Amino acid sequence: MLLSRIFGRTLFAAAKSETSNATAAAASVARNPLQEFFEADRNIDDDKPVVYGRGWKASELRLKSWDDLNKLWYVLLKEKNMLMTQRQMLHSQNLRFPNPERIPKVRKSMCRIKQVLTERAIEEPDARRSAEMKRMINAL
Repeated sequence: MLLSRIFGRTLFAAAKSETSNATAAAASVARNPLQEFFEADRNIDDDKPVVYGRGWKASELRLKSWDDLNKLWYVLLKEKNMLMTQRQMLHSQNLRFPNPERIPKVRKSMCRIKQVLTERAIEEPDARRSAEMKRMINAL
C-alpha cells in the first residue's frame, strides 16, 4: 500500500511537471485572440490578386447535417466579423477595403443556411421539435 502511494505520487508529480512544460510551450506560441479579427498580412510584392471562393449554394447546404451547418454558420460569422473589422479599420485610415465583394458572399451564405434550416424545421413532423428548431434558428 505504501509503495503504491509513493509510486503513484511520483507518477503524479512527473505527469504534472510534463503538463506544466507543455502548457508553458503552448503559451509561448499562442496568439492573441484579437488577431483573429484581422486577416493575415500578405506580401506587398505580390502582383497577383488573391482569388477568394464563391458563396455556398442552398442545394449544397441541403446535403449537410445540422451540426455541419451549425459549424459552418459560426465559421461564416467569424469571417464576417473579421471582414467588417478590417473594413472599419481601413475606413478610419482613409484606405480602400480590398475585395469588398467578399462581405455579400458571406452574408448570402449565412442567409442560405438559415433558409435550409427553416425548411428542415417546417418539414419536421413533431410540432414541439419544429418549434424548438425555429427558436434556435431565430437565435442565430
